[in-house]
Amino acid sequence: MIPSVLPTYNRAPLSFVSGEGSWLTEEGGDRYLDLCAGIATIALGHAHPALVAALTEQANAVWHVSNLYRIPQQQALADALVAHSFADTVFFTNSGTEACELAIKMARKHHHDAGRPERTEILTFTGNFHGRSSAAIAASGAEKMVQGFAPLLPGFTILPFGDHEAMREAVSDTTAAILVEPILGEGGIKPLPDQCLKGLRDLCDEHGILLILDEVQCGMGRTGRLFAHEWAGIVPDIAMVAKGIGGGFPLGAVLASEAAASGMTAGTHGSTYGGNPLACAVGCKTLEIVSDPDFLAEVRRKAGLLRQKLEGLVAEHPEVFDSVRGEGLMLGIVCKAPNTDVVQAGYAERMLLVPAAENVVRLLPALTIGEDEIAEAASRLGRAASALTSRKTD
Repeated sequence: MIPSVLPTYNRAPLSFVSGEGSWLTEEGGDRYLDLCAGIATIALGHAHPALVAALTEQANAVWHVSNLYRIPQQQALADALVAHSFADTVFFTNSGTEACELAIKMARKHHHDAGRPERTEILTFTGNFHGRSSAAIAASGAEKMVQGFAPLLPGFTILPFGDHEAMREAVSDTTAAILVEPILGEGGIKPLPDQCLKGLRDLCDEHGILLILDEVQCGMGRTGRLFAHEWAGIVPDIAMVAKGIGGGFPLGAVLASEAAASGMTAGTHGSTYGGNPLACAVGCKTLEIVSDPDFLAEVRRKAGLLRQKLEGLVAEHPEVFDSVRGEGLMLGIVCKAPNTDVVQAGYAERMLLVPAAENVVRLLPALTIGEDEIAEAASRLGRAASALTSRKTD
């Protein structure tokens, strides 16, 4: 008999009833060190007092009015995002998946209104993940994403990861945009090198096409800059953000230049809940904290400390771990043992990790994680690795 909750998740047998900072408490009373943060979503940790206060204050005023009317909290967050980014305009969504849908629509509408309706094709790299909508899985092309969901939406070409020659050859008179993650998340914490992002920007400028960056997982301070593309010194035409922008409250956004967004006029897109007063109140407070230069400098410092600890674990447990990759507090350990075994061993050590492609375990802690907690994470990872080694030799 099918369960009442559709069984599309392979859930761990854990139920958390409360959280504080980098810790979650399970219903049995055990405390877990959370190195997952809701998959890079709980940017400021669980129950951050400033976010709780912002949400409570707004909840006692207005929850929802719809986008038929002006929403002051939405305007404030849009103004702040424009002030802190390349963007001239912002559309709010509930998730990264919805942001992807709009980014694709926006790119195609841009060319249509410019008298180039044939420009509809979106070029992407293998390993990308942009959500699970029909457009997003077509953009991914991964077998596990698309099997059973044919026919796929046309208009997407997937090229080998980081292969600039293949990307250059694929650009044609029908190309509308290039869509990439600056750092693959689900794809295994694989950064696109700065020179690669610069090359993609130049390629788009050369051919009059748009560059769309998916910063749903790597944005909002996770790499130590507000947006990951800042490290390469480039600006996209369109960027997608979500996850960390709401600090755990459902919120996403599409940021765009005026030129890229010029075709999106009244009636071309909409959302019932996107830009909801509750979400935007929390988003305003999250952005205020995360965009502070001192906060970002502290993220970079702690990221260096965590990476140093992880490199030491690789050296100490070469039979379990292979290498470390990623940027900031978006790090991955390439494993020699099955990554799912490492995640399970983490549970035994009361620690939450996230698997990814290419046998990688992701570490995506709250940006507020403390030095003591980083040390504790390394200690628990070391014990988990030792347990796997002992099991292998038994």
